[in-house]
Amino acid sequence: METLQLDILKVGVAIVIGGLIGAEREFRDKSAGFRTIIFICLGATLFTIFSERFAGDNDPTRISANVVTGIGFLGAGAILREGNRVIGLTTAATIWLAAAIGVGIGGGEIRFVCIAAAAAIIVLGLFPRFEHWIDNLNETRQYEIVAKYDDQAVERLRRKFADCGLHVRSHKEAKRDQELVLEWNVAGSPDAHERLKRRLFEDAAVREFKA
Repeated sequence: METLQLDILKVGVAIVIGGLIGAEREFRDKSAGFRTIIFICLGATLFTIFSERFAGDNDPTRISANVVTGIGFLGAGAILREGNRVIGLTTAATIWLAAAIGVGIGGGEIRFVCIAAAAAIIVLGLFPRFEHWIDNLNETRQYEIVAKYDDQAVERLRRKFADCGLHVRSHKEAKRDQELVLEWNVAGSPDAHERLKRRLFEDAAVREFKA
C-alpha cells in the first residue's frame, strides 16, 4: 500500500511540475504547450516506475534509459527552419528537460527534481529578457538588394554597411540585364540596421531591397 501511495504521489508531482513548465510554454504559444509537457513528464515518470517494477533480477534502468532515446525524436519534430533562422530549439530542449524531470520523479528523487524544476521555470520565465538584450547587441539579417549595375556598386554598398556599423558575414552577387542582384548577410545592432535601411531608401542606385 505504501508503494502505491508513493507512486500516486509521484504521478501528482509529475502533473504539477509538467503543468507549471507547460503553462509557460503555452503562454508563449509554443508548439509543445500545457498538456504536451504534462504528458511528457508523466509518461517519463510512469516508464521509470514500470521499469523498476518489471525489472525483477534484470537492470531496472533498461526501460527508463530508452526514454532518453525516444524523447529525442519528439524533440526533433519541434525544430523548424524559418528563412535563415532555426526555431524551436528551446521548445525541444524543454521537452528533453521534462522527460528528465519525469525520470527523476519516477526514480524517487522528488526533492532534487523540485529544485531543478524551479530553476527551469526561472530560466524560462525570466531569462528571455536577458536573451533579448543580448540579441539586440548583435542581430543578423539578410538583405536582398537590386541595384543599378556599375563597377563600383558592390564596393559602395559594402562601405554603406561599414558606415552604419554593420559587419558583413557573407554576400552573393549576380547580374541580371543592367541590374545587380545581391544577397548580404550582415550583423549589428537593430539601430545600425535601421540606419542602413534609411540609407538604402535614399540611394537612387538601389532599385529595390528586402530585409
